[in-house]
Amino acid sequence: MDYLIFLSSIKGLKAVERTFSGLKYLSLDTIAQFIKSNFMKKTALIISFIAIFMFAFQLINNDPADAFLKSLDDAQKEKTQMSFDHISRNVWHFLPGKMWPRAGIQLNELNKAQKALFFDLLKYHLSEVGYKKVLKIIDLENVLAGMGQDKDFRDPEKYFIAVYGDPSSDDLWAWSFEGHHVSVNFTISGDEVRMTPRFLGANPAVIPEGQRKGERTLASEDDMGLALINSMNAEQLEKTVFRQEPYLEIVTSNATETGPLTAVGIRMKELSTAQQSQLKGLIDVYLSCMPRALAGKRMERLRKEDFDSIRFGWAGAMEAGKGHYYRIQGKTFLVEFDNTVNNANHIHTVWRDFEGDFGQDLIRDHYKMHQH
Repeated sequence: MDYLIFLSSIKGLKAVERTFSGLKYLSLDTIAQFIKSNFMKKTALIISFIAIFMFAFQLINNDPADAFLKSLDDAQKEKTQMSFDHISRNVWHFLPGKMWPRAGIQLNELNKAQKALFFDLLKYHLSEVGYKKVLKIIDLENVLAGMGQDKDFRDPEKYFIAVYGDPSSDDLWAWSFEGHHVSVNFTISGDEVRMTPRFLGANPAVIPEGQRKGERTLASEDDMGLALINSMNAEQLEKTVFRQEPYLEIVTSNATETGPLTAVGIRMKELSTAQQSQLKGLIDVYLSCMPRALAGKRMERLRKEDFDSIRFGWAGAMEAGKGHYYRIQGKTFLVEFDNTVNNANHIHTVWRDFEGDFGQDLIRDHYKMHQH
């Protein structure tokens, strides 16, 4: 029974969390397969020990949304939690909170303990990389205020949390977190999760002054795109560059739904082996905001969807400090990047899933199964 005592200890549970945090979205069947494949040569006791830990870890971490909601008083909960079919669930934007009214509760309406529970929820649904990016983007509001902009307008507390449905009892529910340059939208059905539209931006992309001068946000998204376009020969550039002037904004803006844009750019199969690796690496950067298991599943889907036909298109300058835009488009997804305004020091990025935005595919499958 020593392992049960260890299981009950906080130290033991934290060790399990560190070891298996990348598997938090896997089903118990998948977890069992993981254990079997990785520990089949170990003793039965060790296998049982790890299985118990995995089950305990899943129980402990499966309802941070419920814990957050339970911390709210009635007035706060009424603001935060809405029916799944509420009209605001499919409405999103990346403008500052003061410019674009949103449903949900603002961070500045939560006490310290409630904020801690919310950030536990956000951390649970993002990867460590994604979580840190979101925090960095929010903190840029302080940078802009420090550069002399209106502090009431540049407020890191004007970010909104909305929950749709009841995570404690509903098989299908959703939640979102939004404010200036952040819009992350989650739809959950059982152990299936959709995480789009997913918008992240940075202003300034490079902090131009002060103690943090030179600090960058969304650097990989910019640098890796520039590296790929500058690796191309004249023939490849002719296929890739489809506009001399960059767009001033992502083309899809804040549309509720989007489909494939005009097919422009060079296909994956027309790139060299090294360039294909670069493009895959760039896609991985965007997927890296997702928990590891979800990112792996999404990449596997891409590989099954005519991976060689994924296109990379470019518009604008091919050097840092001058306006540029790129898009990556496949059969089921679109990535847009632009860095044009403020002397090319203001980045917008978005990942759209043509069938998965706001969980469209999950909702369709859910209603087919349950015949509402």
